[in-house]
Amino acid sequence: MTATPANTSELKPQGTMFIGAEPVTGTGTGIRSRNPNTGDELDPAYPTASPADVARACRLAEEAFDAYRTTHPWQRARFLERIAHHLTEAGDALVERARLETGLPTARLAGEVARTTGQLRMFAKVLCEGSWHGARIDPAQPERSPQPRPDIRQRRIPLGPVAVFGASNFPLAFSVLGGDTASALAAGCPVVVKAHEAHLGTSELAARAIRAAITDSGMPSGVFSLLVGEGHDTGTRLVADPHIQAVGFTGSRTAGRALIRAAAERPAPIPVYAEMSSINPVILLPGALAERPRALADAFTESLALGAGQFCTNPGLVIAVEGNGLDAFEARAADNIDNNSGATMLTPRIAESYRLATETVSDRPRVRVLARGGVPATASAGQALLLTVDGDDLCADPELQHEMFGAASLLVRCRDLNHVAEVLHALEGQLTATVHTADADLDDARALLPLLERRAGRVLFNNWPTGVEVGHAMVHGGPHPATSDARTTSVGSLAIDRFLRPVAYQNLPDTLLPPPLQDDNPYSIPRRIDGTLTLN
Repeated sequence: MTATPANTSELKPQGTMFIGAEPVTGTGTGIRSRNPNTGDELDPAYPTASPADVARACRLAEEAFDAYRTTHPWQRARFLERIAHHLTEAGDALVERARLETGLPTARLAGEVARTTGQLRMFAKVLCEGSWHGARIDPAQPERSPQPRPDIRQRRIPLGPVAVFGASNFPLAFSVLGGDTASALAAGCPVVVKAHEAHLGTSELAARAIRAAITDSGMPSGVFSLLVGEGHDTGTRLVADPHIQAVGFTGSRTAGRALIRAAAERPAPIPVYAEMSSINPVILLPGALAERPRALADAFTESLALGAGQFCTNPGLVIAVEGNGLDAFEARAADNIDNNSGATMLTPRIAESYRLATETVSDRPRVRVLARGGVPATASAGQALLLTVDGDDLCADPELQHEMFGAASLLVRCRDLNHVAEVLHALEGQLTATVHTADADLDDARALLPLLERRAGRVLFNNWPTGVEVGHAMVHGGPHPATSDARTTSVGSLAIDRFLRPVAYQNLPDTLLPPPLQDDNPYSIPRRIDGTLTLN
């Protein structure tokens, strides 16, 4: 990543927000991101948005909506591709700023840039392919008896302006230019983003890429705004604004539920697509444990410690039947954790929250500490931790299901496979559920699969949950509290569905119909005509 924009000032954060894609300096208290290794504040300061700033950003998004939603899908596709181009052009400067603000390694962040540009380009292809329109045509049947059938045609249209909240653990792929923003823009919805306080400079540089793409593509300026705010006030005000019609959020259960309440209390409630909490159970079946206990332990601890455990798909719960295989797994996993040197977490606040969460779980009755890793000498130190508890005690104590956002996991010992099923029944909704099997376990795995489908949005076999592929079949969602709406995904091309709604048109003249529904199919898209899918 060595490309350099012609305007070098675009490489350096200036301490600005963007309202209607124009740089604006806030009027509130100046806040700064911190270097998680040293704890030092990073320049520049970012004065926060006033209530008037929030209202103006939302109003401009509403003013841009009709012009933006009626652009040709190919125009929006080009817009997304230009955003990807300018993000790539930011190159090493973007990665270096993200490294300073998050403590994440350069290679990981360079990969995140590629993931972010890849999902933008994926949605550009989705727009050109056209099935997202959901076009359906039931032609008139004037001779039908006893009643003639009118001509009825259906397509999906965008909801309206969308509020997006940047996530702490992915400064690019789940933040200003993450999947929520990409899918909303693809759907035809203007976006107002609240930047995460942990990576303000990275957010500004990403916003500059969108601003440049707006200019390149001739899009209305109100199609994008970036706001800076401290605490919950700015976010709550954003969700409550009457121009906002949907919300995309990734973060804690407490913050997510607060936004859901704010959205529900509006005179006209709106959907909140919130990813909030998941401990991602991993089930080790007896044949797998007998066959490869040490290999499973090595892969588990590698997945657990990846990125200091700061992934929403972190394997925070391991469930298995007692026996020699589990004993060997436990001994190897504990040894690996004891030898783990720890890692710098994203912010001092996240590190402190992780410490408190692990202390709370460790202090619960009948929970036993198996291993503790080292503690690095940084301002945001994270220590790997492995705990164990009996399955009955897990079922009896809801506190043990609370997410520990970091490299900590709870090993649950069960008497038999019926006990494993009891534990799974007691769990909340999850993003993922993983099963490790040998050939001898397939019948048992088959029996568990219906239960896992009810508990999780993604079921994995002989794999590990960390790592979420961006594609067309991916589901990154799940029953509450994993997400607020289990019918949706925040990763993959299906994410566009969150920001669309169906509209039916009855007996409209062809010249008045929107292009996806006109007789000659000017967009050349797939359509369902009288119940039969027709591909062009």
